[in-house]
Amino acid sequence: MNHNGNNIESRLWAAADELRANSKLKSSEYSVPVLGLVFLRYADYKFQAAAKELTGTGGGRRTISPADYQARGVLYLPEASRFSALIQLPEGANIGAAINDAMRDIETENPDLKDVLPKTYNRFENSLLKELLKTMNSVPMDIEGDAFGKIYEYFLGNFAMSEGQKGGEFFTPTAMVKLLVAIIQPFHGRILDIASGSCGMFVQSAHFVAEHKKNPGDELSIYG
Repeated sequence: MNHNGNNIESRLWAAADELRANSKLKSSEYSVPVLGLVFLRYADYKFQAAAKELTGTGGGRRTISPADYQARGVLYLPEASRFSALIQLPEGANIGAAINDAMRDIETENPDLKDVLPKTYNRFENSLLKELLKTMNSVPMDIEGDAFGKIYEYFLGNFAMSEGQKGGEFFTPTAMVKLLVAIIQPFHGRILDIASGSCGMFVQSAHFVAEHKKNPGDELSIYG
C-alpha cells in the first residue's frame, strides 16, 4: 500500500478522522457516509477505466450503453453521479443533496444496489463534504484495484475500533478472519457467510485458493 513512499491508508484516515473530530460528529454518524465516498471513488475509478476500453467500440449506429459497462463487471455511473463531477461542485452548491442524488441515480442504473447506498449526506456541512471529497480525490489513480479494498478495510477497522465493543458487530479483525480461513481450508466449494458485512471471509478465502495456485473464480461460490 505504499505509493511513492507514502502510506495511502493511514494518510487518508488521518485526514478523514481530523475532519470528523472538527465536526463533533460521532463515529457512528460519520462512518457509513465516509465509506460511501470510498466506494464512489472506487466505482468511478473502475468506470473511467472501462470507458477508455469502450471508446471507439461503438462504431456505426451502435452507441455505448450501461449494459456494456455492466458486462465488464463495472457499475454504470450517470454523468452527475461520477466522483469526477462531484469534486467539481462549487463551494456554494448544496453538496449533500448532490451526493444523495448521485447515490439514488446509481441505484436506479444498477438495481442490485437498490436501497443499499448511503443517502444522509444532507446532514453534513458543505465545507466538511468538500474537504472529504478532496481527501478521497487524493487517492492516486494508478494503484491496483485491490488497493481500494485495502483502504476500505482499513477505514472499516478503524471505525470499528472507535466504536469500542460494539464495533465487533459489523467488522471482524482481518487477523481473526485469516485464522478462520486457515482452519476451514476452503480449497473448493460453496462458502456461506451469513454476516458478510465487509465480505472479508470471501476475500480471504479467495486469497487462500490463490496461494495454492488455483483460480478462486473457478473453485469457489459465495453466498451471504
